[in-house]
Amino acid sequence: MTDGILEHALLPVTPGREDEFERALELALPIISAAPGFRHLSISRGIESPSSYLLLVGWDSVEAHEVGFRGSPEFQRWRELLHPFYESPAVVEHFTEVATARP
Repeated sequence: MTDGILEHALLPVTPGREDEFERALELALPIISAAPGFRHLSISRGIESPSSYLLLVGWDSVEAHEVGFRGSPEFQRWRELLHPFYESPAVVEHFTEVATARP
């Protein structure tokens, strides 16, 4: 990813609620993908820890995420849909790319 940032969030879903979380996620994805400054998103489920999810979101800037999306009414809907499934608060950090490798 060039120019822009990557949001990395570890989502600790309450064990036994993974299927419900994934259904709620289907409703939440259109909300975030419509946000100004949004670039892309992927979410992966842990193999060793199947209640742990890794959310990666590309944004134009930290401000697009922290101020734009998180400060919007749409974020409140995102929160209503997903946060009830978290066993503990998500760990969220932002990164910039320093290297990539491809075959």
